[in-house]
Amino acid sequence: MTTPVAKLALEDGTVFTGRAFGAPGEKLGEVVFNTSMTGYQEVLTDPSYTGQIVTMTYPLIGNYGTTADDRESDAVRVEGFVVREFTRIPSNFRSSRGLDGYLEAAGVTGIEGIDTRALVRRLRVRGAMNGVLSSVDLDDASLVAKARKFPGMEGRDLVSEVVPARAFEWTQGFGRFAEHVLPARPPQKHVVALDYGMKWNILRCLTQVGCRVTVVPGTATADQVLAHKPDGVFLSNGPGDPAAVGYAIETVKGLIGKKPVFGICLGHQLLGLALGAKTFKLKFGHRGANQPVLNQTTGRVEITTQNHGFSVDPATLPRAVEPTHVNLNDQTLEGMRHKKLPVFSVQYHPEAAAGPHDSSYLFEEFRNLLG
Repeated sequence: MTTPVAKLALEDGTVFTGRAFGAPGEKLGEVVFNTSMTGYQEVLTDPSYTGQIVTMTYPLIGNYGTTADDRESDAVRVEGFVVREFTRIPSNFRSSRGLDGYLEAAGVTGIEGIDTRALVRRLRVRGAMNGVLSSVDLDDASLVAKARKFPGMEGRDLVSEVVPARAFEWTQGFGRFAEHVLPARPPQKHVVALDYGMKWNILRCLTQVGCRVTVVPGTATADQVLAHKPDGVFLSNGPGDPAAVGYAIETVKGLIGKKPVFGICLGHQLLGLALGAKTFKLKFGHRGANQPVLNQTTGRVEITTQNHGFSVDPATLPRAVEPTHVNLNDQTLEGMRHKKLPVFSVQYHPEAAAGPHDSSYLFEEFRNLLG
């Protein structure tokens, strides 16, 4: 059989030609890269990647297949997937399906056989770019024109595309492969988690440290959240530009000072905006499982998992808010807390699925704030 051709075209006119896998089709998105060596299924199902075509820098992807246990949501969320080489025959006792079949069933197109190093170097120099991945239209000029017409990420509310339809209870903790990360505690406190596109492992962590978790759509108002009578409120990760999600910012404003609040990733950015700070778009973002972050309170360096393209500007933080964590690669803000109120957040992912567990203590800190 002849392997079908696929092309990835960038808005700057660059076109990469490779081999298609997964489902045939064509998708537009912001082209970004992730530096993780493992965890590709978690990447594929992370709602924060909505609107993006993801490139993996590690050259061999798919070698351990896919399994229902490693999902971070109920669907593949990336617009397209770019790898140097994918493995057609996975080797893993947990695997239920190969990567090719997994993407095909999800209707997502992948491309392999391109020089991902050259692609990543271009994105690092010029910044994340709009692009189109297609196994249908193979005309270079046509694809570049489509990429240039794509509106991009800034100013787009992507949260409304991934929020759950209704509130629900979450009760699942860790499985047997992760029980050592956080000791299990009985559910003694009630947390309402605002879901802007939340990774499931965050919910597992909250449950593991002793929280009964009610998940509500990220479109909920402050009154709707407080009607659940929570002991604390969690603000989740999610996709897109935080400044475009005005309804979520207003909700967070209505919760500050009324309940303990903990935010991660987009939740961190929304909290910053609600407190009066500003956000900005990073050149190519932080995506991977090896980002060094300095905890300014303890002086320890934490290796963290990250996935974000926007950041809170520390120069705009109000005096009542202090930075707690900083990225050692580019000095961007990675954490903050209110000096008087039980409110704190981090930009990175302490639930680390997949990735290091240096920052899992933050869930314990949140649990302790609940009394």
